[in-house]
Amino acid sequence: MNDLPQGTVFQRMVWSELLKIPHGQTRSYNEIANAIGSPNSTRAVANACSKNPIPKQIPCHRAIRSDGSIGGYSGPGGISEKIRLIEKEKEILEERYETGERR
Repeated sequence: MNDLPQGTVFQRMVWSELLKIPHGQTRSYNEIANAIGSPNSTRAVANACSKNPIPKQIPCHRAIRSDGSIGGYSGPGGISEKIRLIEKEKEILEERYETGERR
C-alpha cells in the first residue's frame, strides 16, 4: 500500500482492492467492502472511489453497483468514460481469449 496516493486508511484499503480487479472484470461496491473486511461500508467504498486522485492508475471504473448498474465515475469524462473503459477492457479480454494470447 506504500505506492498508493495519500488518503485515509480506509480509502487506501479500497484503492488497493481496486488494483486487484483484473482487466475486463468488475466488482460491486459491496463485494469490495466485503473483500476489505467492512461489509457494512458499501457507501463508504463508493465514496472512496469518488476520492481516487488517479483514476487512470487505480481502476475505480471497475467498481459498479450491486444491481449491475454503472454508478458514478470521478475521472475525466464521467460516466460515459467509465462505460467506455469497461467495454474496451472487455473487448481486449475477448480478443485475447479468441487468439489464445495470455498475459
